[in-house]
Amino acid sequence: MSKILPKDFIFGGATAAYQAEGATHTDGKGPVAWDSYLAANYWYTAEPASDFYHKYPVDLKLAEEFGVNGIRISIAWSRIFPKGFGQANPKGIAFYHKLFAECRKRHVEPFVTLHHFDTPEALHSNGDFLNRENIEHFVHYAEFCFQEFPEVNYWTTFNEIGPIGDGQYLVGKFPPGIKYDLAKVFQSHHNMMVAHSKAVKAFKEGGCSGEIGVVHALPTKYPYDPNNPGDVRAAELEDIIHNKFILDATYLGKYSEKTMEGVRHILAANGGELDLREEDFAALEAAKDLNDFLGINYYMSDWMRAFDGETEITHNAKGAKGGSKYQIKGVGQREFDVDVPRTDWDWMIYPQGLYDQIMRVKQDYPNYKKIYITENGLGYKDEFVDHTVYDDARIDYVKKHLEVISDAIADGANVKGYFIWSLMDVFSWSNGYEKRYGLFYVDFETQERYPKKSAYWYQKVAQTQEIN
Repeated sequence: MSKILPKDFIFGGATAAYQAEGATHTDGKGPVAWDSYLAANYWYTAEPASDFYHKYPVDLKLAEEFGVNGIRISIAWSRIFPKGFGQANPKGIAFYHKLFAECRKRHVEPFVTLHHFDTPEALHSNGDFLNRENIEHFVHYAEFCFQEFPEVNYWTTFNEIGPIGDGQYLVGKFPPGIKYDLAKVFQSHHNMMVAHSKAVKAFKEGGCSGEIGVVHALPTKYPYDPNNPGDVRAAELEDIIHNKFILDATYLGKYSEKTMEGVRHILAANGGELDLREEDFAALEAAKDLNDFLGINYYMSDWMRAFDGETEITHNAKGAKGGSKYQIKGVGQREFDVDVPRTDWDWMIYPQGLYDQIMRVKQDYPNYKKIYITENGLGYKDEFVDHTVYDDARIDYVKKHLEVISDAIADGANVKGYFIWSLMDVFSWSNGYEKRYGLFYVDFETQERYPKKSAYWYQKVAQTQEIN
């Protein structure tokens, strides 16, 4: 029996400025840390990516034709303020006005993110969000955008605060490439949540029309052996690092005692301390009930075992299956050899984890209002044949995740839309161009677009609201 999604459900496609636009120095755009970091550490750059800067009319026309009625877009902060503050760049501002107008023309609702991993280089090299001055620079940039772009109805402050701290200070796969510094991870999470809260308060106090929220990546954490207290504890601690600390800040306006006990335990094992101030908690408290929606990005779950050795994390960048290692001192170790399918990048395919995460938000944070699944999709080494991709594995992946969303709605969760990552193929931050996610195949040489089999399947689901 096929499952149904609500009539007003958004069937969206997701993008991000730096992963799609290209044009990294065009029309006055300022540099971001990724420009030099990719050149120094990886085998590709973000130029020209999917050339969305010039090709957005093509992509939005495809979206309209294939029933995609929402698009996640991020504004590149350094297109608006090349140094992150100071003089605004008129050409950057004009680009986004044109882009949003094209969205309206194509009946595709833009959900606009202010920060998707791309702090301007001038601020990033000055400590990024570990530097409290940059909280104020972000809030000023946010206020500028709220006033400048009244045509936007849905605003997101940050995309994935969790993976930013994780990538920058734990795994070291994002600039500045620092590894195993758990205190910096939590401080980054905290300071970015303070920035989020201040921006939300400014939005509401500024009388802006529309809605505002935040997008959190929420990978579900399970004990490898639910009957082993050590494994249960490892899953709890891992969940605090990636999910609970940030969710508490968003919806409780503080960190629960259980959360803080876990944080203290992790820092005792790994060193470092946090700077958590009274005025920070005043800001969190003031915004906790003002979020109009939560975006959940969900790709995978993890299984955790007890572990008492040294921290070691290996990032699988090139899709060599089985190439991952993840163990944190005082926390636990990820077990990859579980009876669950996984991608070439060792991401565990487990739709039930999305259901569990949605229901956890509903139960633990009842002031959540509503949820959008703002990213979910399958990264794959697509084979391009007959001007298309026969991506049945992607269809199966999305189908199963839409089914558990339907189940969550039936069980009382307020989920209002789904955005496949990604609308068209884009470049992947630490995996390059080989890892494709799009409904539309991009030939990165010619910048031609080709609908994949999944695009036709998604079109049918969007037309019928029926997952078949």
